[in-house]
Amino acid sequence: MLALTDAAVSAIRDLLADKEVPAGSGIRISAAPPSDGDDEPTFELAVVTGPEATDAVVEREGVYVYVEPAAVSAFEDKVLDAHLDEAGVSFTFIPTG
Repeated sequence: MLALTDAAVSAIRDLLADKEVPAGSGIRISAAPPSDGDDEPTFELAVVTGPEATDAVVEREGVYVYVEPAAVSAFEDKVLDAHLDEAGVSFTFIPTG
């Protein structure tokens, strides 16, 4: 299942603190419809107050990432990392294998 780097944990924690959301809130990864005939799947990340009933839950140090069922297989062998720059935070998925 998806793993989180220290940087991702910190970035998500900071992002949620800025939103003043309740405990159990996190980031949700969901599949997005392909655009303009693109065959590659795309995914959306959003701040949510909790998981949907069928979401997979990834937790590390009290930080939650919820993954919708349609996206689970795409992230089984990935690590979520984050980078902060002047434009804000960006998330990257790194293959583990």
